[in-house]
Amino acid sequence: MTVWLPATSPNSTPVPRVAVARVPAPDAAHAGPARTLDELVRTHLPGLIRYATVLVGDQHTAADLVQEVLLRAHQRWHRIALTERPDLYLRRMVTNEHLSWRRRWHVRMIQPTTDDALVTHGGTAGDHAEHLAQEDAMWHRLEQLPARQRTVLVLRYYEGLVDTEIATVLGTSPATVRSHASRALATLRRTDPTFMETR
Repeated sequence: MTVWLPATSPNSTPVPRVAVARVPAPDAAHAGPARTLDELVRTHLPGLIRYATVLVGDQHTAADLVQEVLLRAHQRWHRIALTERPDLYLRRMVTNEHLSWRRRWHVRMIQPTTDDALVTHGGTAGDHAEHLAQEDAMWHRLEQLPARQRTVLVLRYYEGLVDTEIATVLGTSPATVRSHASRALATLRRTDPTFMETR
């Protein structure tokens, strides 16, 4: 930006000088996509592990799942970095890896999360024991849902993603996401008449 500053003597004409305009640094929430896998992992690793924990029901298994995904992401980073939202691509990889593990196991091996994990996901308002009992009951109801329906609910309610982002993660259309969510919520309402949707 050019600013006209008065000269030091009365007979001089103003002299143009360039003043450096201060541009506010972008905050992390509005920053562009991560340039390196390290930056992406630093920002999104806790969310990936939370997501995987809710999908598989065990924090240690979730950490293993995310570790395998990150190893694959490291090998494919040159392609992943070109996507508009690498973080959503990693979530999709976590989802696919989870579904792949389930197919390999042939047996459903879901364990409820520990009380400590449930406390970190929820608030501490109200009666702690009642809150844990409700969380545990909800987890058991989620266990009964098909994998895709459970994944949609986890991404929507635990991770706060919108239908288009969920569709990107699952590699499907937003209409399919809404269909999975609708069926899952209908099932939850049938199994628990007191169930209330929060979104």
